[in-house]
Order: sequence, then C-alpha cells, then structure tokens
Amino acid sequence: MFPATIIMNKKIIETLPENELQQFLELVYKEYGYDFSNYSEASFQRRIIRIMNLDQMPDLAALQNKIVNNPDYFKTFIEEVTVNVSEMFRDPLFYRSLVDNVFPKLAQLSTIRIWHAGCSAGEEVYSLAILLKEAGLLERSLLYATDINLSVLESAQRGVFPISLKDEYSQNYLASGGKNKLSDYYSENGKTFVFAKELSQRMVFSPHNLCIDQSFNEFNLILCRNVLIYFNINLQDKVIKLFKDSIAPDGHLALGTKETLDFSAVASDFESVDKKNRIWKIRKR
Repeated sequence: MFPATIIMNKKIIETLPENELQQFLELVYKEYGYDFSNYSEASFQRRIIRIMNLDQMPDLAALQNKIVNNPDYFKTFIEEVTVNVSEMFRDPLFYRSLVDNVFPKLAQLSTIRIWHAGCSAGEEVYSLAILLKEAGLLERSLLYATDINLSVLESAQRGVFPISLKDEYSQNYLASGGKNKLSDYYSENGKTFVFAKELSQRMVFSPHNLCIDQSFNEFNLILCRNVLIYFNINLQDKVIKLFKDSIAPDGHLALGTKETLDFSAVASDFESVDKKNRIWKIRKR
C-alpha cells in the first residue's frame, strides 16, 4: 500500500491502493506514452498526492478521468509531476571542478558536444555556456538540452528568469570562479532578466524521455544532475547505460551530489575524475 493523507473538503484519504496506482500508471503510458513505472515509489507518490490535493480530487479515479478527457490538463499534470528544482551555478565547487578537470580536455577538440539531460528550465545550461565562453570554448560548442517537460523546455529556450533571483545567481557565479560579472551576460526587463542570444544560439532544446528514448548523438560531456534520485534502481541503471552508449571516447559524465555509478552494471566502464563532485571519465575502449 502507499500511505498518504489528503484533506479534501474535510474528507481524509488515508491510502492510495497499490493496484489502483498501478492501473493509473498503465493508463498514462497507454494514452500518452509516458512511462513512470520505474520512478521512485515514494517520490512519485508524493507528487501524485500533491496534485490531487491542489486540484481537489477525492480519488485516483477522478484524476484518471480528467487526464483521459482533457489533454490540456494532462500537460499541466506532466508539468507538476516532472518538475525539478534547479538554480544557476548550483554547487559552485562542481563548476570549478569542471573548469579545472574537464575543460582542458574539451579545449583539445574542434567541436564540443554537450548533453544536459533533464535540463529543467535551463539554469544549468546557461551556467555552463557562460563558463565555456569565458574559457574561449563556446563558439565551438553545441549544448543539447533535453527534458520530458515541454513547458520547461520552452521556458529554457527563452532564457528568461525572475529578477528576484539575480543576486543569488550572481553569488553562485562568483563562487564558481566566474571571471566577470553575471550581469555582463543578461539584460533586465521589468521583473525578469534575459540572457544574451550569444548563449542560447549555441543551444539545441529538444524533448527526450530518459525512460524510453534512445541515444541520439555522441557527446564529449553529459550532465544529468539530481534527476536519477527520482528513479528506482532499475531505471537508474538503464539511464546510466544510455549515457555510457552516448559518451565519446575520453568523454565525461557528471551527476548530482547524491548520485553514483557504484551500483551500475557498467560502473567499471568509468573512472572517477572527482569523486566528491561526481564527475567520471569513460575508460578507453
């Protein structure tokens, strides 16, 4: 059973029956092709319950009915259930490590292909683009930014962020080893700030579902930070194998601070570059 508590018009739902949740997952996959069966049980349960609570639904049947009969609502559902919180230059020491340990390898290449998997609203894509520019590498780089959530992809492509975040992002930028001022890369527009086109023109935004989609290129660097924690162990292993198949010779893989390759069947194909900051290099084949 999946324990939960939802307050709905003073009616309390104590549990979400496992069989009903499984049927719900099967319906979502059948109707729309989104496979959540391998998501972390606890994480997915919390998100479903939150959606039901926000939209005042008494049971899964009500949620299921609305998803089937209202495709527009399903878009909202996907936005809520797949949302990933991010920020620019998150974990500044990680970015310092990228510059010190990975950029020198990238500098040897005529064309640099980078994949941000699960890019959310693009905060980390723009972060890396700025550091690549400061290292003189942006003009020969292509940054592929993918996510399952079409809405956040559209937002990422615009490169627009709330003005209330600029001070926090500026501090992160400096802590990451930024050489200038973050404001050199954006312009303010009322309640938002917009990053320069010279950054976004090196980016390709595209939908990609890590659960079911395949490799689509060969990359010199893959970043998928704080996404795998939402998957169960089987799906994590599947995604890591996908990354292994997508990495060019001498390419690098970067994960989130709580993520690891240790359990994976292909862990031996990687060697650690920075254990603390979760950066690996593919072993020579």
